Amino acid sequence: MAQTNNVKDKAIIAGQLLAAIQDQNLEQIHALTTLLVAEDLAELLESMPPKDRHFLWDLLNHDIQGEILAHTNDEVRASLLDQLEPHQIRSIAENLETDDITDIAQSLSVVDQKSLLDSLTQQDRSAVEMSLTFPDDTAGGLMSTDFIAVRADVTLDVVLRYLRKLGELPPTTIDLFVRDRDETYVGTLSINALLTNDPDRFVSELVSTQKPTIRPFTPEKEVAHVFEKHDLISIAVVSDDHKILGRVTIDDVVDIIREEGEHAQMVSAGLNEDEDIFAPATRSAKRRTFWLGINLLTAIFASMVIGLFDASIEKIVALAVLMPIIASMGGIAGTQTATIVIRALATGKLASQNSRSLLIKETTVGLFNGLIWAFLTGIAVYAWFQDLALSLIFAAALLINLVAAALAGASIPLVLKRMRIDPALASGLMLTTVTDSLGFFVFLGLATLVLL
Repeated sequence: MAQTNNVKDKAIIAGQLLAAIQDQNLEQIHALTTLLVAEDLAELLESMPPKDRHFLWDLLNHDIQGEILAHTNDEVRASLLDQLEPHQIRSIAENLETDDITDIAQSLSVVDQKSLLDSLTQQDRSAVEMSLTFPDDTAGGLMSTDFIAVRADVTLDVVLRYLRKLGELPPTTIDLFVRDRDETYVGTLSINALLTNDPDRFVSELVSTQKPTIRPFTPEKEVAHVFEKHDLISIAVVSDDHKILGRVTIDDVVDIIREEGEHAQMVSAGLNEDEDIFAPATRSAKRRTFWLGINLLTAIFASMVIGLFDASIEKIVALAVLMPIIASMGGIAGTQTATIVIRALATGKLASQNSRSLLIKETTVGLFNGLIWAFLTGIAVYAWFQDLALSLIFAAALLINLVAAALAGASIPLVLKRMRIDPALASGLMLTTVTDSLGFFVFLGLATLVLL
């Protein structure tokens, strides 16, 4: 299968393919699908309405369907698998790596999952069953058992003869795992060392113990951080007694990074990155209505705060004109701080030991920005309304709201993290409530006390 060279080419081919599907031009569909790799076809399937999706799926080469399934999101994968008979699922999974088979098995019903497992070799079945015992967002759920392990007490010549007998190395293999007589993990033997040293040398002489290992319950975010920190291509997953369970490879980590980016983007709006964009409207509405309801409650709360000062607003119309500025400035300042804190939490750079220092630093930033913008906007308000008291009240309210926004932006993600709630999911909503309600309350409260 040829691979397209750039995003523009793929976009053109995708457009042509969608048009061919609409026209049901089977010859053109076949010609165009051969120009796209499995990842591109998976993205295309996700972008299609169910009718077109299933039409294209039935026309795809059987040999690549399993790899495509491994790259689709959970909902689309499940919808495609629902259309297949058990024998078709078994056939698709036949030539996949064990981590991809695990992904498919997780999307099946209990009956179909058992049918798939029964069709595997004993070795593959044991590997998939073991992977299914771990959450899919951990190293154990990500790992593949397609690795090569050799003994430390054999020569390189023995290893070379063993590899020739295998005939093929697993993808992305640059190291062989080394273990002792008790099957305990010792380290790695690089392919480079294997090929460039005297065949009579022992593996134990060349084994490297520098590369880290991970435990099966290590969260996938932490796995990605380990790869980034150590520039890894693969890493061994070992049990508590240091037995090799499998390996996680760089292609899995790329998927993690991509999914984390999608997650951060979607969760900020209260959405799920695995949702089928063409899911039934009733299902999508049900998922979104919760966060719409929460947002309504916060908006009502902010309106109630304004309602406390309706008499003041009636007498001084300028208050209504200036209120949105206070809320908007606080919202932006809080979002800037919250974004930094959430990112620091996600990358492991922020923990309980240094959270206090970051809290102080961000609050200080809020104070500095508050002083700067309170001074500048205070002058602008005076020039606009020719009212010194109003301009001073506005400047004071803006200063207080920017400091409070920075404090809230830093503390809310930390509190949510401690409560085991995804900070990216709820921080924005809570922060908006704080900055809007507090900004309105301080500004209108000061105006009521001083001007009226």
